[in-house]
Amino acid sequence: MIDLEPAVVNDVRTGRYKELFHPEDLISGREDAANNYARGHYTIGKNMEDQVMDRIRKVADNCSGLQGFMIFQSFGGGTGSGLGALLLERLSQEFGKKSRLQFAVYPAPEMSSSVVEPYNSVLTTHATLDLADCTFMVDNEAIYDICRKSLGVERPTNNHLNGLIAQVVSSITASLRFSGSLNVDLNEFQTNLVPYPRIHFPLISYAPILSNKKALHEQSSVAEITSACFESTSQMVKCDPRKGKYMACCLLYRGDVMANDVTTAIAMAKKKATIQFVDWCPTGFKVGINNEKATVVPGSETAAATRSVCMLSNTTSIADAWNRLDHKFDLMYAKRAFVHWYVGEGMEEGEFSEAREDLAALEKDYMEVAADGAADDVEEEEY
Repeated sequence: MIDLEPAVVNDVRTGRYKELFHPEDLISGREDAANNYARGHYTIGKNMEDQVMDRIRKVADNCSGLQGFMIFQSFGGGTGSGLGALLLERLSQEFGKKSRLQFAVYPAPEMSSSVVEPYNSVLTTHATLDLADCTFMVDNEAIYDICRKSLGVERPTNNHLNGLIAQVVSSITASLRFSGSLNVDLNEFQTNLVPYPRIHFPLISYAPILSNKKALHEQSSVAEITSACFESTSQMVKCDPRKGKYMACCLLYRGDVMANDVTTAIAMAKKKATIQFVDWCPTGFKVGINNEKATVVPGSETAAATRSVCMLSNTTSIADAWNRLDHKFDLMYAKRAFVHWYVGEGMEEGEFSEAREDLAALEKDYMEVAADGAADDVEEEEY
């Protein structure tokens, strides 16, 4: 765990989760990035780069069979965006053959801590686009809404949002930690979800998301939780999959789930007109069943469910997230607002234009993938 300023990491050092971390794995500096990508990437972050990489090498050396790295970073802040991109660059140089899975938390207006979040997000997306093998996007706005509507939390805090993200990450990684048949190693995530190198941003959905009160009188069947995953209320990113097409779809079930029930649930999902696959997708749905039911952190707002499912789907509709981000970026950059803070830290102004053009190209890539099969009706896929 790394931060350029000490306050947050010190909270972990003395908080309820301190036993989970080796003290040497908690690294903090003395001066923060002031919500500035350039400070995290070129100046303050650069000074900590070698210290962090030394520690990562030691941890990697202690692994008997290192598969890869999972990087959790906030794209809106200066440390997460700037130092995060810098470390990902070093990981790709020093551990080139190992997988790099990125969990990216995108900013949201409701939880905004800085006006320059769109700049930081666009700059780091551009910087890490060719460095991460698979990027799981998490949109603060979507999680904020889930906490309010599904968990009944009127004013969600970062603890609520992080708790929900942790629940999802636990389900994604369950197949790595327990016996299973799908996504049993990090390389398999790319194989199952990434058709082209740049098209590597799966949409995460999770069901059921129940508060402790609702869990007392609600039990969801396999068909119900499968159907819920295709609803926008279960998605971790604000976008509308009904307007896009699916390229790949992994359903990771946990708990009391029978294979026959899954087959029936998928057959029902395929009949929905709103679920469309690109015509070149050969396999449709991939399924993993894990009998270990999901647990919850004590004191969490989320209730433990008998059965749950996490869906990872590569859909063209996720481009909506960049569209919103690009719009906010353009409004500021048209006036060159706040750009001098970045240039003052050694960054060239041309990087803004370059990053923005790269995201426009990424949006176009997704549009072209959707257009490839626009004229053809979705074919019946095999499960």
